[in-house]
Amino acid sequence: MDSILNRLSSPRELEAMTTDEIQQLAKEIRAFIIESVSHTGGHLASSLGVVEITMALHTVFDFTKDRIIWDVGHQAYTHKILTGRMKDFHTLRQYGGISGFPKITESSYDHFNTGHSSTSISAALGMAVSRDLAGQDHEVIAFIGDGSLTAGLAFEAMNQAGHLKKKMIVILNDNEMSISHNVGALSGYLNQILSGKLYNRMRDHVEVVLKSVPGIGNSFIKLAKAIEDTLKRLFVPGMLFEELGFHFVGPVDGHDYGKLVTTLQKARKIDGPVMVHVKTVKGKGYKYAEKSPDKWHGVSPFEISTGRILGPLPKAPSYTAVFGETMARLAEQNPKIIAITAAMPSGTGLEKFGKQFPKRFFDVGIAEQHAVTFAAGMAISGKKPFVAIYSTFLQRAYDQVIHDVCLMNLPVVFCLDRAGVVGADGETHHGLFDLSFLRPIPNLIVMTPADENELRHMLFTASRLSMPAAIRYPRSSGEGLPPDETLQEIPIGKSRTLQEGEDAVLLAVGSMAWKAVRVSKRLASEGFSVKVIDARFVKPLDETAILNAVKNCGLIITCEENALAGGFGSAVLELLEQNRVLAPTLRIGIPDTIVHHGTQSELLDELCLTEAHLFYRIREFITENRTIRKHKN
Repeated sequence: MDSILNRLSSPRELEAMTTDEIQQLAKEIRAFIIESVSHTGGHLASSLGVVEITMALHTVFDFTKDRIIWDVGHQAYTHKILTGRMKDFHTLRQYGGISGFPKITESSYDHFNTGHSSTSISAALGMAVSRDLAGQDHEVIAFIGDGSLTAGLAFEAMNQAGHLKKKMIVILNDNEMSISHNVGALSGYLNQILSGKLYNRMRDHVEVVLKSVPGIGNSFIKLAKAIEDTLKRLFVPGMLFEELGFHFVGPVDGHDYGKLVTTLQKARKIDGPVMVHVKTVKGKGYKYAEKSPDKWHGVSPFEISTGRILGPLPKAPSYTAVFGETMARLAEQNPKIIAITAAMPSGTGLEKFGKQFPKRFFDVGIAEQHAVTFAAGMAISGKKPFVAIYSTFLQRAYDQVIHDVCLMNLPVVFCLDRAGVVGADGETHHGLFDLSFLRPIPNLIVMTPADENELRHMLFTASRLSMPAAIRYPRSSGEGLPPDETLQEIPIGKSRTLQEGEDAVLLAVGSMAWKAVRVSKRLASEGFSVKVIDARFVKPLDETAILNAVKNCGLIITCEENALAGGFGSAVLELLEQNRVLAPTLRIGIPDTIVHHGTQSELLDELCLTEAHLFYRIREFITENRTIRKHKN
């Protein structure tokens, strides 16, 4: 059979297709996504679930003038394929290739950059207001999943949208999943009341009863239908959204293209905010993804026939795995320890903890702000909460970290996974700013393990603190060190020397520490003696060790996988300034730039943070300053 997908040149061609052609195209798109992602990796299950609704949207609307905002954006693969990027799909999430998320610089069909959840309704409302102020008439659509509705930002936007009564459409994609299974009362509401079963059951029951009344039954049925809107206020799916000022439509089968098109055509005629509830199956069309959609939310390259994940096995456990194992171990010893995550029990490594200590494990959904203040409430009540959140997502709860935890000096531990360069998810997911935004906060201790054993000891140390602490660690495997049997408490603010040297001191944190040791040994082979200190603490700094090392060596180099602005190197410079120490200094870290997507190794090479780059940069720095000193002498 001739491929419809291969000959499709514009999404406008969908409108003229027959039902059979549409069904065939949906199959071809799913097959293409599965084939492509099996080679590149990517967000598979979420994109497989929205093929028909995406096709329907492109049939009813013209996104060369209409606007669509894909919440998070990991479900936008069909959108990308339909809008001219199929030929580039082999570069998905690859260095220099197309992004895994919508990106305004990539296509005129992408109207807003996304990557973090729950932003779509806010952005769409802003676009709708701007449209009306400019006297324009295009449509604005926000596409949001039920998991994203657990975030307060979505409700803040709906609250104003219902008040302003602006013409806009919100597509609620209800697949009963975010990344992991949805949790909370709102999720229960969406999964049960939004099904419409309660309302439909009661309506059918009343109609049967009324029909049984001789002579007047039909009259009562007409009266009942006349007041159906009143009944809906009590039982109809979507009554919450109706109360917020939205006209609610649905639920609609998200895989029935014909019904979707009809529903969207009706929705665009409504003058005001409309919510269209669409029921979809996450991972539809690929049995492994349908069976375990959470495991297939974001995947590495895989073998299609077996679902086997490809690639070399890691030589050492990941920091995430070590974190999870250590948390379970600590919780066995300390009944006050609580673990909290924001919709990422698997991604943060807390699945084992949750199974072992279900009453002490809390998944709050996509609600990072709530997670932090929830932890504060527990901490002030005598518990020891550990909040596991990716570095990039803690940015969303910055006020809560300051206001609700640190100003009251509460013993909450923030465990920041995916710190530094994360790879293919790109600019919205790199954890490049946490040292910079956490360092200024009073009362907060900031730790950065250089290896998996240091992570274990830092978690143990944090469990014994009576004040706030943050531990940031990368998305990677550890150094492969044998695990220490006994967990040790690290003195707060105490560094450790990993390599002796006299020509310069190299202060490193986190992922750069053992890399610095290997570079130092290579420099030694060329006659350069470099002392390496693993700072371990970004706050407080080991002031005595740093000042003594600078005094003895003269030259200072700092290394971090964080933004240079306000980061670890800045902290060292501030220390030198406070002590009126003048020393030639080289700061190595992330420059003031947006870091896009690619493998971690490709991005570190681009940022000049590989061991080879460090070697040449440090050798040049020491050589230049040796020459300057000779001239001065």
